[in-house]
Amino acid sequence: MKKLLSVFAFVALMATGAVPSVARAEIAIGKPAPDYTFKDIKGREYDLKKLTDSGQTVVLEWTNPSCPFVHKFYDSGRMQVFQQTQYKNLPITWITVNSSATGKEGYFESDADAQKWVDDNHFHGTAYVRDPSGAFGKLYGAKATPHMFIIGKNGNLLYQGAIDNIPSADKTDIDKAENFVLKGLQGLAEGRTPEITSTQAYGCAVKYAD
Repeated sequence: MKKLLSVFAFVALMATGAVPSVARAEIAIGKPAPDYTFKDIKGREYDLKKLTDSGQTVVLEWTNPSCPFVHKFYDSGRMQVFQQTQYKNLPITWITVNSSATGKEGYFESDADAQKWVDDNHFHGTAYVRDPSGAFGKLYGAKATPHMFIIGKNGNLLYQGAIDNIPSADKTDIDKAENFVLKGLQGLAEGRTPEITSTQAYGCAVKYAD
């Protein structure tokens, strides 16, 4: 089933031109996730290792406001629901990252421009991060929007890949799909590691600099 899913998702990626030339970072599931220090659009500083050391489970979501796959989740309001879903004894920090480079699709010229989008779309993540240099995205090998990662409170990478198992831009598919991120978080809340740990992300290619 996992292999079949990967094939379907890869076909979807190819159809949307979502295979960037940037090399994908190889991050082993179950091994320490790369540490990274950054500021969000409100100027707040975060450090991934400090977050997990403090007991936070971290979700990383790569995004592009012009991508139809991102529109699927935000226009329907479902991504906002996912971002604020609470799990007993599982504090979550949800970081949304926009790695669109200067002049590329989805690029915000300023934090204020990004904040307007955040406000207009009722964003409910912990932080929205502009990453025009692509440093954050390339560190994690983010290839698509959305591309999702779960880092456990032990600092290890527990999941990377697609948000769900239906690689389409159709909003009506959301509630039919198996959501790998929510399922993984629920498992963690119940003391289990995610059953599915890696899938092929689908969506638009991250718009890194040439």
